[in-house]
Amino acid sequence: MKLLLVEDERDLNQSLTKLLKKNQFSVDSAFDGQDALDYLAVGDYDVIILDVMMPRMDGFQFIQRLRRDNHKVAVLMLTARDALEDRIKGLDLGADDYVIKPFEFEELLARIRAMLRRRYRPSADNCLKLGRITLDMSKKLVLKEGEIIELTAKEYEVLEYLARNQNQVLSREKIRNHVWDFDYEGESNIIDVLIKNIRRKIGDSRQDSLIQTKRGLGYVIWQKDVHLED
Repeated sequence: MKLLLVEDERDLNQSLTKLLKKNQFSVDSAFDGQDALDYLAVGDYDVIILDVMMPRMDGFQFIQRLRRDNHKVAVLMLTARDALEDRIKGLDLGADDYVIKPFEFEELLARIRAMLRRRYRPSADNCLKLGRITLDMSKKLVLKEGEIIELTAKEYEVLEYLARNQNQVLSREKIRNHVWDFDYEGESNIIDVLIKNIRRKIGDSRQDSLIQTKRGLGYVIWQKDVHLED
């Protein structure tokens, strides 16, 4: 999962970024609303964690611009303001949830998880079935006909990202930017290597391929009847 943290208090920004990464999130950090818009121009995020009081462009101005430009990304607002009118203003402008400073990190994590559940699945379950492959997104497990397939953390993230965006061709750059933050400077062919490993582990044959290659464009999971398990 890819998060964008927008917080002008540098110590808090750095500590939250570190904790979120320890909890298996990829995180990009911005320090005001204008910086965040620059990240959004080139990145794809699951959740934006947004402070209210910031220089250049505050949180209210940012989310107003975000929704005006028809961005659908989920937004969790961080604010030291506990007045009812401020909370109402944020929600009316398009925020999905808010946390009042100071807060416990575990509560922040719980709210992020809840937002992701609401965004990606309409029912109470958390399993995505793709043919013989099932992704248990709460446990971060991949099963093939009930048997657990051992993937690394990054292999799982790539597979889940493709599965959540079935029928959309995702470029190598887009996958890489989603799985890592923009500071990643690893091998240029890392996505090809991860896809190769995933295919080998799940037994993805050329005759019945789950992950398909669109030459020159990227990778895609084509599914006419993708559904969430009951």
